[in-house]
Amino acid sequence: MLQSKSFVKKTRQGRVVKVVREHYLRDDIYCGAPSCMTCNTSAARLSTSASTILIVDTNVVLNQIDLLENPAVDDVVVLSVVLEEVRNKNLAVYNRLKALCTNSLRKYFVFSNEHHKDTYVKEMVGESPNDRNDRAIRVAARWYQSHLGVNTQVLLITNDRENKRRAIEEGISAETVESYVRSLGKPDLLDLVVLSSSADVSMEDVEDLRPSKKKVIYSEHKPMSEITSGLLHGVYHQGKLRVNRYNPFEAYVGSESIGDEIVIYGRSNMNRAFDGDIVAVELLPQDQWRDGKSMIIADDEDDEEEDVHLVPSSADDAPRNENLVQPSTGSVPPVSGRPAGRVVGIIKRNWHSYCGSLEPMPMPAGNAGVAHALFVSKDRRIPKIRIQTRQLGNLLDKRIIVAVDTWDCLSRYPSGHYVRTIGEIGDRDTESEVLLIENDINTRPFSSQVLACLPPLPWSLSSEDLAKANREDLRHLRVFSVDPPGCKDIDDALHCMPLANGNFEVGVHIADVTNFVLAGTPLDEEASQRGTSVYLVERRIDMLPKPLTEDICSLRSDVERLAFSVIWEMTPDTEIISTRYTKSAIKSCAALSYVEAQARMDDSRMMDPLTTDLRNLNSLAKIMRLRRIERGALTLASPEVKFQIDTETHDPLDIGMYQIREANQMIEEFMLAANVSVAEKILRHFPLCSLLRRHPSPTKEMLEPLLRTAAAVGLDLDVSSSKALADSLDRAVGDDPYFNKLIRILATRCMTQAVYFASGDLSPSEFSHYGLAARLYTHFTSPIRRYADVIVHRLLAAALGIAKLPPIFLDGPQLTGIADNLNNRHRNAQMASRASVELHTLIYFKKRPTDTQGRIVKIKSNGFIVFVPKFGIEGPVYLVPKGDKRADWVVDEAHQRVTKAGSNITYGILQTVRIHMEVVEPQPNRPKLELTLI
Repeated sequence: MLQSKSFVKKTRQGRVVKVVREHYLRDDIYCGAPSCMTCNTSAARLSTSASTILIVDTNVVLNQIDLLENPAVDDVVVLSVVLEEVRNKNLAVYNRLKALCTNSLRKYFVFSNEHHKDTYVKEMVGESPNDRNDRAIRVAARWYQSHLGVNTQVLLITNDRENKRRAIEEGISAETVESYVRSLGKPDLLDLVVLSSSADVSMEDVEDLRPSKKKVIYSEHKPMSEITSGLLHGVYHQGKLRVNRYNPFEAYVGSESIGDEIVIYGRSNMNRAFDGDIVAVELLPQDQWRDGKSMIIADDEDDEEEDVHLVPSSADDAPRNENLVQPSTGSVPPVSGRPAGRVVGIIKRNWHSYCGSLEPMPMPAGNAGVAHALFVSKDRRIPKIRIQTRQLGNLLDKRIIVAVDTWDCLSRYPSGHYVRTIGEIGDRDTESEVLLIENDINTRPFSSQVLACLPPLPWSLSSEDLAKANREDLRHLRVFSVDPPGCKDIDDALHCMPLANGNFEVGVHIADVTNFVLAGTPLDEEASQRGTSVYLVERRIDMLPKPLTEDICSLRSDVERLAFSVIWEMTPDTEIISTRYTKSAIKSCAALSYVEAQARMDDSRMMDPLTTDLRNLNSLAKIMRLRRIERGALTLASPEVKFQIDTETHDPLDIGMYQIREANQMIEEFMLAANVSVAEKILRHFPLCSLLRRHPSPTKEMLEPLLRTAAAVGLDLDVSSSKALADSLDRAVGDDPYFNKLIRILATRCMTQAVYFASGDLSPSEFSHYGLAARLYTHFTSPIRRYADVIVHRLLAAALGIAKLPPIFLDGPQLTGIADNLNNRHRNAQMASRASVELHTLIYFKKRPTDTQGRIVKIKSNGFIVFVPKFGIEGPVYLVPKGDKRADWVVDEAHQRVTKAGSNITYGILQTVRIHMEVVEPQPNRPKLELTLI
């Protein structure tokens, strides 16, 4: 049967045209029920024994997807009209629904009601698209009931009162989500039900009965029409809200319209915005552009003490508002030059599921009713979330996942619902899963479609590989690799061969991943989404399937492998005479660890060819490193922590700082050189679509904490350029050997992180890498574990004429999107790695209270922040108990010290102190590492 659909639309040129589309209707679309006597049941997805079949409307899918994913809810028919509407409204929920419908273990069936002659409905005159879709759902429900007969109940699930009323009038069984879940006799399932706004208000009433909680009222969000107009006229400014990781009452909105970050102080000014939301911001009057610390504490009762954590590795990790000293009574905080503002509307929400636990509370009377609990996310940037639960006793000692539903302007906290339990608080596996979920790390097994892209195993180099004109046979070279101990995903190897003219041929050979990961395949799509491998203390989550990571691509010793090589001829003084790039075949003769390579170089008795190669490379690397530093490259420091793990229990046995050897620096130097050479080559050929890596210069504001600390200890640092700063850091020598490293660690945390970008998005003056003092830089040397390097391999192959450039490189916005995703994935991987180290540090000290030395790195009004070099962590030491308002200690901000009133007891910046480290439980099931002064 043929129907025609017509509608009018506006073209890009502004003309209005009428569009007529043919719409084919059929009568052979099957219902999906195996008990059906008239349909072909070979493709049936519903249960054989199903006595009730559910049909859900669009809003039920959009709001109750957590419930639908629970195995207790099955035998669901998803109408095509619902599927399409969900796809248009929320792509994330659509993808979850599609996963349900394709999961062979679940009983979800997609019925094409829009193409069945008995269920297709035409839009009536004056009928809205929403009303038409509701009618289509009711027509399909009525058809299913008559089609399947009296032995099967067809139940329409809808929270829309009008839709439910009309369904019942038309003889269709219909229930709300809550009434259906209650009928299942599983009270715990009710925790997954997203409450309606009326239920939300009743929770608010319960909350307000508690005298300790003050009712907070937020401003109403402006309507979208007003926001759009305000943005157009410069009254409002749009940007993504980023909440300070260390201070949840301080946030930033990067605004292109004013070319600066707008600071948002306090929850009332954040006005119910979450980290990651796209918001509209109104600037506050300039006399309110103040340092916000005092405002923040007054603004919210939830001021939490700072936890012990890993030392920040960049300004992106560190607290943004470094001056945490309270102004003396009566003083006015100075007006800063940074604009401050308040959120007036949410343009796009970034709500998702959050990991955490319930705030400890007494059990409600009877232990069987509904408890109103507060959920505290592990991520301090997320506000507490109110939920209802019928299983409080089971959840108080658990890590759980909660989703946000609403945040009413009359409510102090957002409302949400319980999704699932992860495990017990403090359990290593549970906490590891939490940190992976928190950082959006994909740990799902690779799909069959992805694995189908892999070559058959066992793989070996074939004559066809060698016969390719663009692949050079370098198996005769003495190639070797140097990596951390136990490394299985070996990306890179080197060779160093003296030439007759006194120069050296040096080659960096990188795994030829793109020979196996072809553009546009499911394997490539998966790697692109994952972006990077993730390294935790006890495990590795791979970007690529293990057969590629540890075998086919890994440049293991004594096996022939495919590589992409950069080969230089350089003088003994490291002047590069020539550079060539080639696909190659190599055979590594040794896979050394850094310790083994260093031992060979240090042992004067060893004179074998491999050791000689290592020494030659090391001599060249030292000269290259010196030249790089002379150009202004920074030698920064970050305290990397290394664990010794029990092979059976996987608990940490020992903890200490990771030792950097000359062998590490040697490999680093040649990897940097290869990345620079490749960056120059690809940009020369593809000036608009190369993927590069830049490191922005730190702003004066970012360097302020370092300058203040340096001045307090009598150091004069010149930060006018990276060269000036590098020279200043070299001169920063104190009485003890650790002083210089400490200053370099403080300098590191003032820097922003380096980022990927598409060369067409910025001007050449913005391409540079501040930390490396490099005009151009990219990532080429780790394609097994970084997707950025895979992209760069494709660019280099195209530049050499070996392969065609994939079409994606010609799509500017898509390439920018890839770069943004890589930056996000890289950041998430770093944060997951840090969280894993912090978790294992907590586990280690649980049974090992320790006395050790620390260095004061920040003065506060009630104590100071101490850095513990041995363990790479920092945390607060309180001189005054939290909440104690006595002014026993006086802060001298100019000299960065705090003195006890009426005494000569003083603590100053960078001073060494003895501290006691111990895991305590101030609240049940809430272990934390505490530092106290000895």
